[in-house]
Amino acid sequence: MIRIRPFRVLKRLAPRDLMARSLLIIVIPMLLLQIITAYVFFDRHWDIVSRRLNTAVASEIGFIARLIHTYPGEDMQEWAFSLARISQGLVFTLTPGGRLPEIPPQNSDPIERALAHRLGDYIPYPFVIDPHPGEGNLTVHLSMAEGLLSVTLSKERLFTESIFLFVFWMASSSMVLFGVAAIFMRNQVRPMLRLARAADAFGKGREAPNLKVAGATEVRQAARAFIAMRDRIRRQIDQRTGMLAGVSHDLRTPLTRMKLQLALLEGTEGVEALRADIAEMERMIEAYLDFARGTGTEVARTTDLNALLQAVVARHRRAGARIDLTIPRPLTLPLKPQAFERCVGNLIGNAVRHGTRVMVSAVAQREHAEVLVDDDGPGIPPDQRETMFKAFQRLEQSRNQKTGGIGLGLTIARDLARGMGGEIALLDSPYGGLRVRLTLPL
Repeated sequence: MIRIRPFRVLKRLAPRDLMARSLLIIVIPMLLLQIITAYVFFDRHWDIVSRRLNTAVASEIGFIARLIHTYPGEDMQEWAFSLARISQGLVFTLTPGGRLPEIPPQNSDPIERALAHRLGDYIPYPFVIDPHPGEGNLTVHLSMAEGLLSVTLSKERLFTESIFLFVFWMASSSMVLFGVAAIFMRNQVRPMLRLARAADAFGKGREAPNLKVAGATEVRQAARAFIAMRDRIRRQIDQRTGMLAGVSHDLRTPLTRMKLQLALLEGTEGVEALRADIAEMERMIEAYLDFARGTGTEVARTTDLNALLQAVVARHRRAGARIDLTIPRPLTLPLKPQAFERCVGNLIGNAVRHGTRVMVSAVAQREHAEVLVDDDGPGIPPDQRETMFKAFQRLEQSRNQKTGGIGLGLTIARDLARGMGGEIALLDSPYGGLRVRLTLPL
């Protein structure tokens, strides 16, 4: 048995954006109030006005009918009919010996039903009503001893146009109020959209435009908090970058002195081993600094993705790597060029290190671009893929640098990708090894 949960259905049908929901909060109570008001007003107004108008017409017809019945004669009849036509707008005709026509009742016409109800209270004769569909008049036929008395009158005497005027003004005022509410809500939502766009751009590592503090008090408070947070993060990045520059200088200075000392000891036993250790130490220090530096202060700018991929692949090909490159149509997107080259370079370096053949391709999707790096190596077990993004994690558990890096390649690559608003995922490659998918927003 399928259980229908109305609140869940209403939640799914409700609009998602704030402005539409706010307008819905305004419109629904307004519509309910107008519907209830219109129903109560129409019910009472229509009933009272209709009763009074139909009572007046029924009493006038009943008065003329009784008058010509009580005082027969052509002079009295002509006088009564003339008086009714001039003062009341009722056109009477008397057909001696006439019979009531067979006219089916129009149950769908409220005017006819109301008049028929009132005529029964004021006319003691059989009658039928011919509503003349499509016309502005109706005719009441009465069967009297004198013959068939017919009276034609305008339907305008049986209802008032004030009802339609009320509906018009009610609908017009509702549209005006809705327009004013829409303008007001748009002005309130606009600062929130600017804040959301600025936060999204800053989170993707792009230069967020100067955010104007505007809107309601709560929105202004959120905007000020975001600006303060952005400034603190920028100061922290600047301080870290400056500190790392000093650390890099301080570490390279003693290594340079050691290189000079080894140059003076050329030909001495063990010098080559020491020189190899110093080179390895420089490589490790550079990897640590790259990991700590992250994206630095580089600013994203519109960049040709294909040109960057060709440059990175060409650099690895010059080192002897076998790489197949498949690039899409010309594609430009906001990137940090140096960060992108370091990120893709780390991914290709890992693939070259573990496979004999590397395939690099780019795919343009609707809202993002994907860079795929495939290899035919041993791959990574699915249960260990997320662990490999942690710092100093290696599949090969020994610390032998000849069998791999120091376990920072994927960590640095993910840090650089996230600094550009992207993400990295490890998947199974169709070539039997590992596929690394780099996703970047357009």
